[in-house]
Amino acid sequence: MHIPDGYVDLSIAVLCAVLSVAVLSVAARRVGGEVSDARAPLLGVVAAGVFAAQMLNWPIPGGTSAHFVGGAFAAILLGPHLGALCIATVVTIQALVFGDGGLVVLGANVFNMAIVEVYVGYAVYRLLTPYGEFRAAFAAGWLGITAGALTAAVQLGLSSAFEYQLLTTVAIMGVGHLVLGLVEGAITAVVYRYLARARPDLRPDAAPEVAADA
Repeated sequence: MHIPDGYVDLSIAVLCAVLSVAVLSVAARRVGGEVSDARAPLLGVVAAGVFAAQMLNWPIPGGTSAHFVGGAFAAILLGPHLGALCIATVVTIQALVFGDGGLVVLGANVFNMAIVEVYVGYAVYRLLTPYGEFRAAFAAGWLGITAGALTAAVQLGLSSAFEYQLLTTVAIMGVGHLVLGLVEGAITAVVYRYLARARPDLRPDAAPEVAADA
């Protein structure tokens, strides 16, 4: 989902950049003092793990590709606002250092992966948690990446480079990520369950209790 430069019209790229800056600014204010001494290492580990996982791509029909994004995973472990800032940092570094995604469309890539996937994934997780955290994490990863792919498809489909073939781009990226997104859902659920069992104190809802005990 790392869109290269030239694939999205400038007007759409600017709009996405403005939206991304606005949302991330609010997220930064909402984070406040969330990054405690106990959770700071988790932030670094999540960012590093997502960074490495995003470098692995697999092709899907139609000339695009899919990869683990980790937006829902970051949101579940870090909370949605800190998760969004985490993924935005990863996407930005990949674009600046490795050329993975264009610079002009950086705002669009951040919007798709760090905002749409993170917040949609977190909303799905919270909605389905009463039915089991494992199922909720799986659905969050699966539907989060699908939502991010759909917004990317809309951006591409409304651009001249794709001759405004909106239905085509939505069909290719939507169906492709809906299927391959099952992999993201599985990874999200398995890794989250392992961490929840090994270190339950690192979960966002457990942080206040730990602080009180301390």
